[in-house]
Order: sequence, then C-alpha cells, then structure tokens
Amino acid sequence: MKLGAYYTGNETCEFTVWAPLLKEVALKIITPEERLIPMKKEDEIEGFWKATVQGIKPGTQYYYQLEANKNLPDPASYYQPEGVHGPSQIIDPNSYEWKEQNWAGVPIQEMIIYELHIGTFTKEGTFEAAIPHLKNLKELGINAIEIMPVAQFPGNRNWGYDGVFPYAVQNTYGGPDGLKKFVDACHQHGISVILDVVYNHLGPEGNYLPEYGPYFTNKYRPIWGEALNFDDHYSDGVREYFLENALYWLRDFHIDGLRLDAIQAIFEVGARPFLQELSDHVAILGEELGRKLYLIAESDLNDVKILRPKELGGFGLDAQWCDDFHHALHALLTGENDRYYQDYGKCEHLEKSFRESFVFTGQYAPHRHRKHGNASKDQPAQQFVVFAQTHDQIGNRINGDRLSTTINFEALKLAAGAVFISPFLPFIFMGEEYGEPAPFYYFISHSDAQLIEMVRQDKKEEFKHFEGRGEYQDPQGEETFNKCKLNWQLKQQGKHKTLWEWHQKLIEMRRTIPAIKKLDKNSLDVWSLEEEKIIFLRRWADNNQIFAIMNFNQNESHFTAQIPTGKWQKILDSSEEKWLGSGSRLPETIESGKQLTIKPQSFAVYQLS
Repeated sequence: MKLGAYYTGNETCEFTVWAPLLKEVALKIITPEERLIPMKKEDEIEGFWKATVQGIKPGTQYYYQLEANKNLPDPASYYQPEGVHGPSQIIDPNSYEWKEQNWAGVPIQEMIIYELHIGTFTKEGTFEAAIPHLKNLKELGINAIEIMPVAQFPGNRNWGYDGVFPYAVQNTYGGPDGLKKFVDACHQHGISVILDVVYNHLGPEGNYLPEYGPYFTNKYRPIWGEALNFDDHYSDGVREYFLENALYWLRDFHIDGLRLDAIQAIFEVGARPFLQELSDHVAILGEELGRKLYLIAESDLNDVKILRPKELGGFGLDAQWCDDFHHALHALLTGENDRYYQDYGKCEHLEKSFRESFVFTGQYAPHRHRKHGNASKDQPAQQFVVFAQTHDQIGNRINGDRLSTTINFEALKLAAGAVFISPFLPFIFMGEEYGEPAPFYYFISHSDAQLIEMVRQDKKEEFKHFEGRGEYQDPQGEETFNKCKLNWQLKQQGKHKTLWEWHQKLIEMRRTIPAIKKLDKNSLDVWSLEEEKIIFLRRWADNNQIFAIMNFNQNESHFTAQIPTGKWQKILDSSEEKWLGSGSRLPETIESGKQLTIKPQSFAVYQLS
C-alpha cells in the first residue's frame, strides 16, 4: 500500500488516507484550480479512503476536507512547501534520475558512522550545500552518514524530533529532490546513508493526525506527549502508517538504514511487537532490492532483546547505540559525576564496556535507584555503536559544549583512540574530527507562543543541574541556532588540522590492521590499573596482534608491561611531536615485564612483530 498522494504518471494520482471513524472525506484541490472530489471508504473495517484523479500534475497542492468542514494537510504528505500548516503538494516519485550505479551499500561491520544535522552542517543549511563536503569526509575515511531527522517540522530550524509529517522532507532543507540528490551523491562517494526516524512521538505544532483517526492512545504516560497507538483499538492503521513510512525512505530515497529514535518510548503490549514487524518488513524489502538494509536502535533499556533474532524472542534489529560506553568514557575524561555520570567514573566501567558493551547488566544503578540492564557479552560486537559525542550528549548540556571546549587537546586524541580501537562500530558527531568549538544547543522555531514558552520553561528546568556552569540560551532565538553552525575553515589550522589527521590515521588503522578490523569480543583481552587510571587492550586476528595503552591520568604514569612474550613495535603514540604532543616517554619497542612511563592522557598502540 502507498499512503498519501501517489503519482502514477500520465497525469494520474491515487490518493489514500486512513480515517476509520470519519463519515465523510473529500479531496480538495487548491491549485491550479479549486475542485472538490469525494473519496470512497473502500473497507469499513480497515478505514482507508481512496480516490483516483486524472488530469492532475506534480506540483498540484491539496487538502483533505473532513466531515465537510475541515481542510487539513495530508497526514502522509510527501511535501509541505509552505510548512506544517499549509497545503500538501503532489510530487512525482520517479522524476529524479539516479546516477548511482550498482550500489550495494557498506556492510555494517565496516561502517565508520558520521552524524550530521543538515541545518547546521553548512552555512546554507541545505542538502545541496552539504554535497561538496562529501569529498573531505571520504578522505577522512567516513563511509556512513547518519542524518538527524528531516521529516517536516514547524518553522525552519529544529533538531528534527518535533516532526509532524513523517513522509515529507523538510522544505527548508531542499525537499524530497534535495534529499535524493544528497543520497545519490553519498553513494557515488561510496558512503551509505542512515536516516534518523522518530516512531515514538510527534511534535505538537502542526500535528493533525488526531483529526484523522486514533493515532494516539492514553493507555500510557510517556514524557513526550501522548503515546502513539501501536496496540489499542484501530492500531492496525497506525502500524501500517509507520511501517510503510520506513519502507518509503528505504525504497524511494535509496536510504541504506534507519536509526530508530528512543525505542524505549514506543509503548505497546501485544503478541506482535511493532519493532519485530518492522524488522520483518525491512528484511523482505532488502531481498527485493538485492541489498542488506539496516535498522539501528537508540535505546535506554540495556536490553539485548531488541538485537536477538525473532526465533529467540527478539526484535531482530541490526545494532543499537551503546550509551554505557559514552558515559564511562566521558566520566573518565572529564571527571563529571552529576546526572547519569554518577554511575561511572572508574576504569573498570570502561573496561567492562570494551569487553561486553553494556556496563550495567543487571546490577544496581545509583542514578536510576534500581537495577538496570541485562547481559550483552554474547551479542556480536558489530551490534553496538560507540562514541565519545552525539547530538544528545552535547545538546542536552546548558552550554551545548563539545569535548573540544571541555577537555584538553591530549584528552581529545585519547577519546578518539578509545572509540576507534574498540571492537564496536565507531561513530563521530559532525565537527568532532577537527575539534569544532561551536556549541550544539537545542533550538526550535515554533509559531505557537504558548508552546514556545513551555519549551523554554522545560529547558530551564532541565538545566538546573548545570546551575552556575553556563548561561541559558533561548531555544527559540535564531542566534542560538546560528551559533551552532560549523566553522569549516578551522579544519586546515593548527591543532584542528592535526586532530583531523589523527582521526584519519585511526580510521586507516581500523581498515588495514586485521586485529583492529575484526569486530570480535572473543578476540580481545582488556584489563586496567585503577589507581593509575590506565586501561590496556589487546586484540588479535589470526597471526596479527595489537596492544593499546590508554592513560586517563592527568599525570605521567609508570607501569609494568603485562603482555604476551615477543617483540612489540609501536605504531601510534598521541604524545609524539608529530601529533603536537610534548614528546613520548614510551620506547619504540617493548617486551613483557618492562617498566614503562606514559605521558598524561595519552594513547598508544603497539603491534606484535
């Protein structure tokens, strides 16, 4: 089924809308000339209204008229050229001529993921303006881009999680053709595209779905408005709406994978979990297209059920973000112990994450005041995405401050080393690769004064944790948004240039050194010296072995090398002068049992000769 206005060619368009409880639905054409066309309810049980209209062209704007008195945009609109309150517009899904050739996608185990926000990635804030930067990302070693949500949201600036038209590409970014052109360009550079989608809530402004049917339920009490109706009366139509939405992005826009936002906020109780059904549908589409399509979850649950195959009672998703790795790394780098960071801060936490992925696997979590998580050690390493920074971890701070303005240059190199030496999927947030200093604040551009004030008060309440540590920025202010735009010229200057080259080297090692390239928790040994704040990591594949040393101490540390016998040759050292360090204290070769000294907050890798 294709929801919305599906243009079939020859000036013919099929309109389909789900409105199971309405008695009358009509199609109101706005341009080029007004006309009203009654729609037919094809099945009383399923609740889909349809109309096939001839003599109609792409670019035509329309509303649906409900009960003969309400003119509203299409809930499955493919384009909202005048924003969330304006008419919907017909597009031709086949008008774009794809230039990609025999694109098969990047296997997930090889992905180096780069998250970006279209509105702040460039000065112009459009898909088209982002394309020239793909060459630099490819040179860096990036082969997968994760785009923050682009579904139509109110106004022209937003993180994207306030979207209210899940099928419509944001008009201010360049609309559907802009996204297709960007994806096409990515594929021509050998870069897969992952799109962030939100199936746990919709924003309040411009959300007309309740006018059409029971898209929401009051069975649950989520933190972001009403819960979407995945298991209550008439939920079949809601599930169909979001299942088809996922397929729409993957099929019509050639997207390679979806990042599913905050799945812990998808509420349902039933024998057919929505995420499991989504996984099945995506797998079938992948077989039809002849390439693997991926689903990556953001989850706060530490529950491997979402990763396990359906045969074992799981949802069958391909991977998930691993917040525990971030929290453990961040706490060691910064010493912060407020909010959820109070649950971390020791080397043993990051050591466990290197070994298993989750840190909390059923034990008591002080911040949560309860036991949390289940064991992840048996799940393949390629199922976990790890990072030192994300839009959330930066933007949910009062200063919107990145690590580049929180820790020193040596610690930045250490942070990157920890991410890329891990056996998991590495992920960086735009600008991280060169130490971008610009903040990434939370920003909106709503038109509802009451809603704007409510958002302001919510953020002020949230930021009480940071009292005395920064100045509150108005989310509605355009200047707040403008401060977040990247300063690309820095990439060629001083320490920024060196940090970019450092990331490039780490990515190169990950692709060329078998022990690092192989994502396998079972070919890994990790241990630490808690008092000295040093973590050691050994990984191997066939006859290749590496030994990494991570010093989180702000002072020089002395230790005894506890590694297998043999001659170990240094291949990378962040404290060397070539990386703008103060000079290394580590020798070029080491052997087990030798006393060694390592510079503060440094990262080194040896390879067995």
